[in-house]
Amino acid sequence: MTSDGAVNSLLLEFEDLSRSLGADLYSYGGSAAVGFSSVSIDSRSVQEGALFAALPGTACDGHGFVEAAFRNGAAAALVKRQSISSFNLLHIAKENKKTLIAVDDTLRGLQNAARLYLEQFPGLLKIGITGSSGKTTTKEIAAAIIGTEKKVVTNPGNYNSETGLPLAVFEVRDCHQVGIFEMGMNHPGEIADLAAVLNPDIALITNIGTAHIGILGSIEAIAKEKKEIFSHFSGENTALIPDGCSFRDYLAEGIRGRVSFYGETSFAELGGVQSLGLEGSEILWDGRRIRFALPGRHSLADALAAIAIAREIPVSAGAISRGLESAKPLFGRGEILRGRTTMIRDCYNANPESLAGALDFCENLDWQGRRIYVIGDMLELGENSRAAHEGIGRLLLDSKADMVFLYGEETRAAAEVLRAGTHGGAAHFFHSGDLDELSRALDNYVRDGDLVLLKGSRGCALERLCDMLEGAA
Repeated sequence: MTSDGAVNSLLLEFEDLSRSLGADLYSYGGSAAVGFSSVSIDSRSVQEGALFAALPGTACDGHGFVEAAFRNGAAAALVKRQSISSFNLLHIAKENKKTLIAVDDTLRGLQNAARLYLEQFPGLLKIGITGSSGKTTTKEIAAAIIGTEKKVVTNPGNYNSETGLPLAVFEVRDCHQVGIFEMGMNHPGEIADLAAVLNPDIALITNIGTAHIGILGSIEAIAKEKKEIFSHFSGENTALIPDGCSFRDYLAEGIRGRVSFYGETSFAELGGVQSLGLEGSEILWDGRRIRFALPGRHSLADALAAIAIAREIPVSAGAISRGLESAKPLFGRGEILRGRTTMIRDCYNANPESLAGALDFCENLDWQGRRIYVIGDMLELGENSRAAHEGIGRLLLDSKADMVFLYGEETRAAAEVLRAGTHGGAAHFFHSGDLDELSRALDNYVRDGDLVLLKGSRGCALERLCDMLEGAA
């Protein structure tokens, strides 16, 4: 989001945008309506003077909400040529004295409009971040570091999709020196499309894991998709690649630009790291002792990725120190909540690698009380789901957990492994596909002083258990 809080001025003029997009322009707003000051894809949230992009959807078509957007203050609508007559859009625009910009594909039009808008800021250093996990945390840490010395703009929240990124780049203003944008995907080809919008000067991959393997089919295909973040390099760009990644050489091959590898052994300034358990880590950087509050090795990996970005800007060692010390866990990403129990709320997302990492973190904590692991489904694994959940079941069977609570249909495979286990380990478990039933069972079991891990995919919404776990016994 923007850091200056200023009211938006005119972003682009309708005639310039239409000419660049090869669009048909229908203007009924008079000479006062020459451009737009914000962009929205939701008719309910448009601001006065906005451009409303009418996107087709699986549940409803945005063209059906053009009139509502106009009435809520939109100055213009980006629409599909083929939808003008079927939704009577010319009549609606005339009646409301608004503007239509008609293209063949409104999603592509939105993306091209964002790319055109960014071209107005040749001095902005653009940074793109992708990977199977850690994108948002890396972005936020990098922004915390770089923001101590530069004016920074980032994606608000996790606006990292084919629609989210274009909307995010319209937050860039003249005051910004560095733009840090994460790029996610939920279908093949999306990273290349986002790279075409951003054209990053610096692009970083956090890791290659099995998140979205159900969409892409194999980890090799995932690596290929993530590598597309470098696809619009011109030769002057920089690719940042994790040194310990098994796809390291593949990701670096054929890059048009400079390649730099990063990791724990890549920085001469890194004097060592000491785990502080639930309190995070102590990092010795360039002679400075830094308290980094995000716990776990995965958080340390995100911090090193952010440092790799910061060094490319560059910023000072003091900026790195101040930024790391100011970093705080994001919602659902390794938060430590203390109350009736000590809870690790790590349920924003889950895949086999991140779940195994969360279990490893809990297993290695110096904890005197009971350990309770609440594990939800790992989604979007496709035909790999059963094998992946069986693997988690084997980890749980050999864990230090006093009790395992499993939630969802996919975790049934893990429950079967636990049920069949005949040697020590965490043979005590409860499985349910009903969250209320799970909550009652968990409430009856937990007691003061327990350590509780909540880990599952976003669709499980395990944070719904938090009020009960934090409350008084």
